[in-house]
Amino acid sequence: MSTSPARRPNVIVFFTDQQRWDTAGAHGNPLGLTPNFDRMCQRGTFFEYAFTPNPVCAPARAALQTGRYPTEVGVHRNGRPLPADAPSMARWFGEAGFDTAYFGKWHLATQDPVPPSERGGYASWLAANRLEWTSRPYDTRVFNEAEEEVRLPGYRTDALVDATIRWIDGHTRETPDNPFFIFLSLLEPHHQNNVDRYVAPDGYDRYGTGWVPPDLQALAGSSATHLPGYLGCIKRIDEGLGRLLDALKSLSLTDDTVVLYTSDHGCHFRTRNHEYKRSCHEASIRIPMAAQGAYFDNRGVVSEMVSLVDVPTMLGDAAGLDLPADLPGRRLAGGESQNALTGRTAGSLPEGLLVQVSESEVGRALRTRRWKYYVQGVGVDRRDAAAKTYVERSLFDLENDPLEVHNLASDPALAPVRDELREHLLARMALAGEADAAIETI
Repeated sequence: MSTSPARRPNVIVFFTDQQRWDTAGAHGNPLGLTPNFDRMCQRGTFFEYAFTPNPVCAPARAALQTGRYPTEVGVHRNGRPLPADAPSMARWFGEAGFDTAYFGKWHLATQDPVPPSERGGYASWLAANRLEWTSRPYDTRVFNEAEEEVRLPGYRTDALVDATIRWIDGHTRETPDNPFFIFLSLLEPHHQNNVDRYVAPDGYDRYGTGWVPPDLQALAGSSATHLPGYLGCIKRIDEGLGRLLDALKSLSLTDDTVVLYTSDHGCHFRTRNHEYKRSCHEASIRIPMAAQGAYFDNRGVVSEMVSLVDVPTMLGDAAGLDLPADLPGRRLAGGESQNALTGRTAGSLPEGLLVQVSESEVGRALRTRRWKYYVQGVGVDRRDAAAKTYVERSLFDLENDPLEVHNLASDPALAPVRDELREHLLARMALAGEADAAIETI
């Protein structure tokens, strides 16, 4: 890694779990759940079309930590740890002179406490691999660098935000000349596994009245039971974001600190399968994303589609890091189009994103501006990383069917569209390092 003598900006990733994009006011949500996220969008950069590369916890997190697709990293499903020697954001920032710290849910190790070899290169550590099993909403239990259990007071999101603020304050006092890279990973609004509930703070379930996402109105699912707690969690998360931003302001760090907010995947509330994610639909794959500070201030709206795979290269560019040249992520553009992104590996391909679906099945999706094209592996175990042969399963016209309820995969009039999307998807899969595969028509 090459470093420059100039003081580089601090970087904080504020990461939620299972948060739909349309819970944010910036995306038109009318409930006022996210005023602090919305202010980030206004002050900095709003990524209007952000997506996960896999709507499952561990694969999405592996992609975000490494800037590579889950199958390339070897974490295509839950239960597979991030390789101990995997190049990662923590290692890139650490080698560039940043002090690195991780707080909250990890989900990329084999055990709790997480041993140092499975922490992805983070130096400071206050986290649990499976936070939903080591803690409860009002009983937060994580582990420190010495693998000692630490109990944090307060509602779980508050407890982790407070711990992060304390670390920043201490770092500013003790090593003010060192930039820092922090990853704050919350469990909420993910459900509490042992009770299958979205547990909001006391009194916060009041935010679950008066609005239901259109797709949940159109399809039967669990939203009537789960949406109040889910939205209440998001309201409290946003309040924590506001306190973190206030802490940066009080420490005179706002302008010199990049804060990027996003989530690992969305939530469809049992409308597409028997649980909450693991599907190609917008409710599963589309996520909120915004950034402020340093490079990202006053950039406005980025209208290009972006993926979590793009985050490491964008943050690396903003912090002046010299990242590996073969990373597939898009880069921040300079010159007159400073609110745009540049695609480095896509070549002449039209705009589009690859989504890998795992665990429930082996699937691949291509998301373009208008179309959602999905194929499912045949002759494979659902635990496999990829298939040699896929078959077309669904095609949705997002322009005319945004709720994705009319499957056009067998419409003969759209055969030319499917032919084009098939080739585009195969090209995206190849760019992600996947082996050659075939896609059969219905």
